[in-house]
Amino acid sequence: MATSAIGPGFLTQTAFFTKELGASFGFVILISILLDLGAQLNIWAILSVSGKKAQDLSNDILPGLGFLLALLIVLGGLAFNIGNLAGCGLGLEVLFGIPDKWGALISAILSITLFWSDRSSSWIDLFTKVLGILMIGLTIYVCFEARPPIGEAIYRSIIPEKIDAKAIITLVGGTVGGYISFAGAHRLMEDGLIGASSLPKVKQSAATGILLASGMRILLFLAAWGVVASGLELQENNPAASVFKLASGPLGYTLFGVVMWSAAITSVVGSAYTSYSFMLGFHSSIAENKKWIITVFVMLSAMIYFFIGKPVKILVMAGMLNGFILPIALLIILIAAWRMRKQGYQHPVWFYIMGGLVIIATGWLSIHAVIGS
Repeated sequence: MATSAIGPGFLTQTAFFTKELGASFGFVILISILLDLGAQLNIWAILSVSGKKAQDLSNDILPGLGFLLALLIVLGGLAFNIGNLAGCGLGLEVLFGIPDKWGALISAILSITLFWSDRSSSWIDLFTKVLGILMIGLTIYVCFEARPPIGEAIYRSIIPEKIDAKAIITLVGGTVGGYISFAGAHRLMEDGLIGASSLPKVKQSAATGILLASGMRILLFLAAWGVVASGLELQENNPAASVFKLASGPLGYTLFGVVMWSAAITSVVGSAYTSYSFMLGFHSSIAENKKWIITVFVMLSAMIYFFIGKPVKILVMAGMLNGFILPIALLIILIAAWRMRKQGYQHPVWFYIMGGLVIIATGWLSIHAVIGS
């Protein structure tokens, strides 16, 4: 889940909004962390106890509702995956000078090979963990090189000069929106973490995923803030690359290529896996053709990007789109928890309150972001 969240959109959005809001972007991150935790703890706990994937649990509430949720998640996953492959292309362009569209196609083929392996699940877990550690380590280095004014960042995280609803909903959408919050839950269920006895481990995993992703967000924000505060200008067409390059020169630019590609390719894998897990309810033949379905999903994403281009715009818009999906998905899951009382499960009251606040906040922010734009 954490490596799915830390994708190219995550990097681009963080640099883009730091440029727009300066130190006040720290407040946006703080609010988004609280919303992320409220959403993910609810979703993971309810799915784990039910033992059912989100679309199946939704169909129990109202026949057809699960298909609607699955359709929203798959469409959001497709939007994210187009952006993820855009990030792969940008990363390989920096590292090897390959045109970004061809880099996206090469990365799509590489990610597909993971799913065609007989040990795909263990290979995917290892792949995402190694690249996740690499991303965090390199970003820590760049953050130190940027020398950000940490005092002002902390102050403005509590007392911001300006607040941007679009930034908050984009960050929430980029961390737990759409398919991302379900990625870890469905993966844990496949590993047998089902039932009330698994709740402590599931909740710990949910919180850890958010804190890992948020820690990376904070590091990248501080690196970007260090660059912006020094008076340097981030490029419009690739703000995240500017952060690394301006903070630590040519080496930083190369490190950006590694971080961007690592973030992107792990998110391609996470998006494809979770979107497929939601497609299972569409038709029985989908389960029998897992490798082919995922291949078509990834290659369709690559083809759309190949003909559309404009990676930065795609990455920001994908976060917003998935932010809109979150309140709908969370409301459905909370209704399912309420109905599960008949089976003896009592969802904590404070989880209902926390989830309700997330639904209200993200719903309002989504509407405000659309009106404001």
